[in-house]
Amino acid sequence: MSSEQTPTTPTTPASAAADAEETGPRPGRLTAAAALAAVEGLALVVGGAWMLVEGLTGHPDDRTSAVTGGVTLIVLALLPLLAARGLIGRKGWSRGPAVITQIMALPVAYNMVRADSLAVPAGIVLGVVAVTALVLLVNPTTTQALGIRGPGSAEK
Repeated sequence: MSSEQTPTTPTTPASAAADAEETGPRPGRLTAAAALAAVEGLALVVGGAWMLVEGLTGHPDDRTSAVTGGVTLIVLALLPLLAARGLIGRKGWSRGPAVITQIMALPVAYNMVRADSLAVPAGIVLGVVAVTALVLLVNPTTTQALGIRGPGSAEK
């Protein structure tokens, strides 16, 4: 079949609008939300790697717990990193993992703030980042850029 004989799919107004949205500039709120998710993911990787190295080379109280904790943090880092990549690519599915990451970060930040150690400033930063990212993720501009429609707005 030559290129002249290949059928083309007709473009509907909805698909044309979606294509135009995807090719338009990415909203700053979406980019900021992706950046915050990526920073959280990278922080988890760094923390996990530190725990893993410390568990293998240092003198931890319980080597198995240190190694397991490090590996767990590295695996958990996949969620915000994949969400950040999806947000940059304007994938609608990516908002769910990004929101879940922020919701999981809030109790961690709360416990860090209640500690009597150097974890208090880190907890404050984590809490501010999580709340900021949540606000950015539920913002109507971000929702529209990801192609997520609200309830009751399905096409008939």
